[in-house]
Amino acid sequence: MKFTDITETDDITKSIETLKAGKSYDKFDDVKAEYEISEKRDILNPSVYKDKPKKNKDGQQSGVTYVNRIPLALEKRIVDSTVSFTFGNPVEVTCEQDDEMSLAILAAIKRMLSDNKIDSFNRQIARDIARCTESAEVWFPVNTKESHAHYGFNTPFKMRVQQFSPWKGDLLFPYFDKTGDMIAFSREFRVKENGKEIIYFETYTDEQKVVWRKDESDWEMVGTPEPIQIKKIPVVYGQQDFVEWNDVEPLIKRLEKRISKFGDTNDYFASPSYAVVGDITAMPDKDETGKVFQLGSGGDIKVVSWDQLPEAIKLEVDTLIRFIFSNTQTPDLSFDAVKGLDLSGKAMKYLFMDAHLKVKTKREIFDPYLQRRINILKAYTGELNTAWKKKAVAIEIIPNIVPYIINDESDLVDMLTTATGGKSIISQKTAVAKSGLVDNVEEEYKQIQAEEERANTLNIFPPAA
Repeated sequence: MKFTDITETDDITKSIETLKAGKSYDKFDDVKAEYEISEKRDILNPSVYKDKPKKNKDGQQSGVTYVNRIPLALEKRIVDSTVSFTFGNPVEVTCEQDDEMSLAILAAIKRMLSDNKIDSFNRQIARDIARCTESAEVWFPVNTKESHAHYGFNTPFKMRVQQFSPWKGDLLFPYFDKTGDMIAFSREFRVKENGKEIIYFETYTDEQKVVWRKDESDWEMVGTPEPIQIKKIPVVYGQQDFVEWNDVEPLIKRLEKRISKFGDTNDYFASPSYAVVGDITAMPDKDETGKVFQLGSGGDIKVVSWDQLPEAIKLEVDTLIRFIFSNTQTPDLSFDAVKGLDLSGKAMKYLFMDAHLKVKTKREIFDPYLQRRINILKAYTGELNTAWKKKAVAIEIIPNIVPYIINDESDLVDMLTTATGGKSIISQKTAVAKSGLVDNVEEEYKQIQAEEERANTLNIFPPAA
């Protein structure tokens, strides 16, 4: 449909207001301040976490004692862990049918994904959904004017993808009908032109792409609406309700404040302080070894020290860290956390279980997201090669997320060897390929056979009876 079918008006301003309905970005700056180590962060903001006034002996203010401000980038740690476990391994793309044309279409789509460095792109999408709750991508063909056969057929077009994200300054406005289907998608962004900031607003429907611009005057359409050949909105949109660290942000702020105050306490007790009774008749030089203080009659001197260990502080810090990681299903893989643990393959699976359960939850977002991407590429493949059009729409191509795990293949080999009564479970050639130590498996296997044959030839002594 056209955008006017949705907005039911030709008035540009009213149309844009309709397409923007129900979406606000008022809190995005707060979210960005939580994620980044910036002055807007509470612990770095003097108006929130205040410095202390310094007073002289008369009780008059004589300056400021600056408190420690120690920010902790735990929000990034939580996001990075989520992204790595979800898309640390490439997404598997498989086809249910195995006929020649289906496999050719699958190969074409895999090449489109590979040309756009999709593994890294997936992590970018996941990171922005985790840290600003939404992201989107648009696929479009580019005419290179030179024919190629990278997709298994001759075409001058190459498929390209562009990410839209609030983190990059884009404002995203999906528009859903009463059944929950996205019937339009719009993006607002700003660019500098001749020293002036120009606002652009572009809308995609299943029929057309429309772009408007606005400077100091009213909105105006840029060119004419561009037809969408695949009759689908070429945009994939992903969204979650809250940022990844939303539930533990109060804990992170408390931890930053506690560690910063602990730093202040350490500063106070780091240099020795003395309580003196009577007069000091002679002070040792600061570089003197075996320092001796000479005191007057009846004098006494004591070092003011912190006699009690800060066990309560340590307990609070450890508890906060544990709750931050556990409540966000983020494994603590620091050296101190894993030293002394059994890190066999089976143990690692248990260690990563919570993170993998989180990936299963994230699949509620990314399974439909990745499937829509595949459906868009299927439609474009059918447009670029019309001989495949009917088949491209019909076949079922499925993306599958593979959570990251450190595999200990020795555990698997031991299990299978035991199950087969101690017999070899793979051939020598397969073992060479699985080792990952050689580039040319065939040549390496031939070399192994040649060496074994030569060794057998040189062994002229028969084996002992």
